[in-house]
Amino acid sequence: MLAGPAYWFPAKRFGWGWGPPRCWQGWAVLLAWIAAVTATADHFADDAGDVLLAVLGWTGVLLLVCWWKGEPPGGVPRGHS
Repeated sequence: MLAGPAYWFPAKRFGWGWGPPRCWQGWAVLLAWIAAVTATADHFADDAGDVLLAVLGWTGVLLLVCWWKGEPPGGVPRGHS
């Protein structure tokens, strides 16, 4: 029996985006993101602008991983109209 793709992040039931991770790899990515944001905020504690840019950067990385390893958001599979 062939299994479908193993998504790390399920699509949200309502709206657009992803829900909580469904496997250990997704949880590892989420915990790494939390650690990176925390370390960055601690490192740049004196400059709120640098903290904001760093958090936005790490969030962009998280979104790329969700796009790559998550279910297609919005209920429409990628590559289909």
